Amino acid sequence: MTIPTAPLLELSTLWIQVTGTWCNLTCTHCLNSSGPHNPWLKSLDTDMVIRSIKEGAELGIKEIYYTGGEPFLHKDILLLTAHALEVAPTTILTNGTLITDQVADHLAELAQNSPYSLEIRISIDDVDPEKNDRIRGQGAFSKAIRALQVLHSRGLLPIVTATEILRDELPEGSGMYEQFRDLILSLGITKPRMKIMPVFSIGRMEGEGGPLLTPEMLDGFDYSLLQCSETRVVAEGGVYACPILAGLPQARLSEKSLKEAFKPCDLYHTACVTCYETGMTCKN
Repeated sequence: MTIPTAPLLELSTLWIQVTGTWCNLTCTHCLNSSGPHNPWLKSLDTDMVIRSIKEGAELGIKEIYYTGGEPFLHKDILLLTAHALEVAPTTILTNGTLITDQVADHLAELAQNSPYSLEIRISIDDVDPEKNDRIRGQGAFSKAIRALQVLHSRGLLPIVTATEILRDELPEGSGMYEQFRDLILSLGITKPRMKIMPVFSIGRMEGEGGPLLTPEMLDGFDYSLLQCSETRVVAEGGVYACPILAGLPQARLSEKSLKEAFKPCDLYHTACVTCYETGMTCKN
């Protein structure tokens, strides 16, 4: 079978898998099987991240995202956030459980002193604490809610990110958007910001086989709808095509520089079908 490819139309977005698959939670639907023990993809060292940001700036990137694993486990995440905010709007994807008052103070100071925006995306999968913690681990809900509150109290407006993992358990007539909107409003946050994402068949949700893209499916397709058409990801081992596939050998485009990763990427994984069907869901 011929594997289709996607061109890099422009490099607008730099993702940095700063903690690899090292996380303090073990979510049942994690797309890269992150967890606290023996992460299969290691964290990046601080100098490597700074070099990547510098190269990205020279190549004209317009956005930077930090992801993992859990980015706030990195000992220098605040320093690295400061470096990112010197060159582009920056987003941190987090479970929120490590955002203390002190961390929130520092993030607010960084946001206030930067010419670019700082976005914090906090993952919550259900408005019901029991259902959420069944997916994300005991106590995850209350810690994430507290993170929303401490960030909001310092003038930041975090984005709540939910997957559709529990959509089938919604009461009849209820919508995810409305449920999360009402939850955020109940916290006193008057401008709710939310992002709902599909569940990818990868990581802990990976099944056996699954549909793949074909060249015929992509005939006439608008490649700008795919994340990999404008994104590259720095993670352990090199530069990868997209944050969903970071760390997987077939998604690696370069072992060294971003510039060397300016080439088409294989659309070889079943997760590529989800992007094909739903569009560029990873970005804000």
